Amino acid sequence: MKNRVKHILYVSVVLLIAATIGTLTINEYVKHLGSKYILSSIDVPKCNAILVLGAYVAPDGTVSPMLNDRLVEAEKLYELGKAPKVLVSGDHGRMDYDEVNAMRTFLQNKNIPPEDIFMDHAGFSTYESIYRARDIFQVHKVIIVTQQYHLMRAVFNARALGLDAYGVASDLQDYGEVMKVYNLREIAARNKDFIISEFIKPKPTFLGQVLPVSGDGRVTDDK
Repeated sequence: MKNRVKHILYVSVVLLIAATIGTLTINEYVKHLGSKYILSSIDVPKCNAILVLGAYVAPDGTVSPMLNDRLVEAEKLYELGKAPKVLVSGDHGRMDYDEVNAMRTFLQNKNIPPEDIFMDHAGFSTYESIYRARDIFQVHKVIIVTQQYHLMRAVFNARALGLDAYGVASDLQDYGEVMKVYNLREIAARNKDFIISEFIKPKPTFLGQVLPVSGDGRVTDDK
């Protein structure tokens, strides 16, 4: 009985070590590949769209500090002529929560014409935002804007899905202690997206009508 227990414990420890090594190896692989295509706003090549990934928006429509910085960086890229269109992608799956209209309003207040702003109302995850950017909005060469910790995975996903993707980090301030939680959670997210984007490639929650980003962004208005 003792030998059997020892054997089970031994196998459990070996499996735990193997799982930990595998998890950390995939994490570093995703970070390495994604980081290769993260550039400054000056050095990033011209693309056909800037993709801004969503984040928390308050009930009154005020964007969170992280989302504010993503939008500020996107507006800078637009003004630099790095892309003629901005695609804002986030969660608008409920009537009482709307990331994308808040993002559009922010950019319009920065004097970006409404016809140059496309809204993806069903960007429920990083993977889905990128998949829909490719298949719904016909984006082929893209600049993705989000914070560095998130950007490595986003660029990795986009490259795995066949996009000519680059990233510009939007870390414009210190986000505080919450970053410790985000960085820890991101390890699991990188492992999940590695499997999804490299092997499974599932369709997103919603697809729908093709709305090429080369057109007029006002076709995505819902208000």
